[in-house]
Amino acid sequence: MTTTEKPLPLAGLRIIEMGHTVMGPSCAVVLADLGADVIKVEPPEGERTRHNIGFGSGLFPLYNRNKRSICIDLKSDTGRGILTKLITTADVLVENFAHGTLDRLGFGWAQLENINPRLIYCALKGFLSGPYEHRPALDEVVQYMAGLAYMTGPRGQPLRAGASVVDLMGGMFGVIGIMAALKERERTGRGQMVKSALFESTAFMVAQHMTGQIVSGEEPPPMPHKSSSWAIYETFTTAEGKVIFIAITSDNHWRAFCKAFGLDALLNDPALKTNPQRAAARGRITPTVTRIVAERRYEELANTLERLKIPYAPLAKPADLFDDPHLNAGGHMLDLHFFNGQRANIPGLPLELSHHKLGIRSQPPRKGENTRAVLDELGYASSDIDGWIAQGIALLPEKT
Repeated sequence: MTTTEKPLPLAGLRIIEMGHTVMGPSCAVVLADLGADVIKVEPPEGERTRHNIGFGSGLFPLYNRNKRSICIDLKSDTGRGILTKLITTADVLVENFAHGTLDRLGFGWAQLENINPRLIYCALKGFLSGPYEHRPALDEVVQYMAGLAYMTGPRGQPLRAGASVVDLMGGMFGVIGIMAALKERERTGRGQMVKSALFESTAFMVAQHMTGQIVSGEEPPPMPHKSSSWAIYETFTTAEGKVIFIAITSDNHWRAFCKAFGLDALLNDPALKTNPQRAAARGRITPTVTRIVAERRYEELANTLERLKIPYAPLAKPADLFDDPHLNAGGHMLDLHFFNGQRANIPGLPLELSHHKLGIRSQPPRKGENTRAVLDELGYASSDIDGWIAQGIALLPEKT
């Protein structure tokens, strides 16, 4: 367990998370890592991501560290009463259920605004207000709708991004909205509803291609067919068959590269003095760079590019990050414990705060691990809690 001498920035805030999969839990884990007390409200069977297999099997442990879990049955009057009391103690509620789900349970913004006027209600949805707002949506659905899948794959082969980028961006915009609403609450004393959505988050990302079309007058092609702004901004193969990405994006990069590899003829060619000129002459330049890379082993080439301060990268797989020397030396990896008994170093928040270390204060909770503790904090009598547990209204963690 990681401790800090000073309270973390969001210490003292209570967040109720009614989330599942990626968007809601990722929003809440940012708040949790920054010190908020995040209470995850789960149904009796537990949040469904606990039982994922395949692509989504690691989602629950990754996005639920530093949280407490309480399991209550919201189909019962008593369970809804418990949640209502819990919400009166909260600063923020985060939810990413389908449109209208919590309204039908009695926990929509219109109902909770009256119960807790200081509450920030963060609704993470597929769409913001408008004709689509009632539609169901998923990360991959909106990648297709907003043009991201078109831009990612080759022509005729749209492809979703290789991680849940839209869910994560929607969750992060949720955090930004929450922080803005908390700041405004300092002035007004009142909470408000904050909405973030998958579709609009994707549109925000794709806007760079929209504006590029306006400026250039040309429809942007998918990334595999892009017209680069630089002559060298692509992958090459080294002597031993390793793939390396090299980016020569400035005049200084170009001069350094040409001098290091004896390309005086290219360096002194007046037709190659500027980036636009070199980009237009890719057909001349790329074969030369391809030959230079193919004649050298990766380590030699990487050392030279490092010395020249030219951006480069190996082609890594996700598993390569477990042992990445920079991530591990920089303190950006978290010792995460999995329910099957395994442990691994996993990347934490991509943030550095000069007064704090953002680590793991508590491992991902077992289902209902903190039910009794939270109910005790709310002032319920032990006999009532025992009765609710016996009735299945409130659940404790299963014995291991």
